[in-house]
Amino acid sequence: MTSSLIREKTAQLIEELTDIRHHLHQHPELSFHEKETAAYISQLLTSWGIDHQTGIAGHGIVGVIKGQNPGKCTIALRADMDALPITESNQVSYKSMRQGVMHACGHDVHMTCLLGAIKILNGLKSEFTGSVKFIFQPAEETLPGGAQQMIIEGVLKNPDVEMILGQHVFPELEAGKAGFKSGDYMASSDEINLIITGKGGHGAMPQKFNDTVLAMAQIIVALQQIVSRKAPTQIPTVLSFGKVIADGAHNVIPSEVIVKGTFRTFDEGWRTKAHQLIETIAHHTAEAFGVRCEVVIDKGYPVVINHPDETKLVREAAIEFLGLENVVELEIRTTAEDFGYFLQQVPGCFYRLGTRNQSLNITSNLHTNTFNIDEKAIETGTGLMTWLALQRLEK
Repeated sequence: MTSSLIREKTAQLIEELTDIRHHLHQHPELSFHEKETAAYISQLLTSWGIDHQTGIAGHGIVGVIKGQNPGKCTIALRADMDALPITESNQVSYKSMRQGVMHACGHDVHMTCLLGAIKILNGLKSEFTGSVKFIFQPAEETLPGGAQQMIIEGVLKNPDVEMILGQHVFPELEAGKAGFKSGDYMASSDEINLIITGKGGHGAMPQKFNDTVLAMAQIIVALQQIVSRKAPTQIPTVLSFGKVIADGAHNVIPSEVIVKGTFRTFDEGWRTKAHQLIETIAHHTAEAFGVRCEVVIDKGYPVVINHPDETKLVREAAIEFLGLENVVELEIRTTAEDFGYFLQQVPGCFYRLGTRNQSLNITSNLHTNTFNIDEKAIETGTGLMTWLALQRLEK
């Protein structure tokens, strides 16, 4: 099977796929609420004569396209389904119709490309050996995420998956290009919650109570030594606090202050030690100010580790499909993804799809209210995902 054939098949679908993307973009749904999205995808699959299961881990969808000798090898392709609590400001015909909800992380594109790959592969199933399992995963954006629950419910079994691929839009890369990174690629992600309590009072008489706001400030500063003085120099580490709730007044120090932040790193041993340091430093600093600090750490997604052999294979296949000039080497990122759970179970690769077009002013970052894509990326992403699956099956 040739790459030119896959490009031809993809080009024939581009109008339909663009319409699908527009529909998905107009009807975004938040994590764990992807009911209409799942129904729309299921309706399309049914109209194409493709068997599938619904209701996996909530609103997830799973199916298998069986080629010749289907038990020989099974490759999985995954797309996430959920949107973000953002109000879109793009003035486009397919703008989100749901106030406060937007596909600002490109999951509409991920679903569209996977649907395109499914349709192409289904039409070619007499031409390849093995099987391709497709996974539409709910709730990537919100802990605990949908990947872990899908694994628990057996998404990687029956048939057993030997390799899994995930594709994600990347506005830092021009449309028509793709990026790969072997080994550690994306950080683990934990949510840090601090609840500082003491005796509040009138701001004019601080000597009569315990200043929770001052304690909070010192705790945040003290915790930064975890990154600057405790973190191993070879392990990228980030500790950031983005939310402080101190519900007092100009002249009232509150009895409670809440602080929320995030911790990211690339090593499980250091991750565990850092959690202990956060608790110890926060408790002791609070004690020095005569207040209490409760520390709650919600452990999030694991490190995304791309398996070297599989990454090498798909990178070489991508070069064959896109050309060497359109395949780039990625750097590690301290953003997070629950695709890491899949990679803990089976070998695979999580790679990036370029969506940027400076000439069209399509340059906004993910998770912003102006994020959009050059829709050339739909054709690239659909064809590439199809080609990578076929090349792995051939190997």
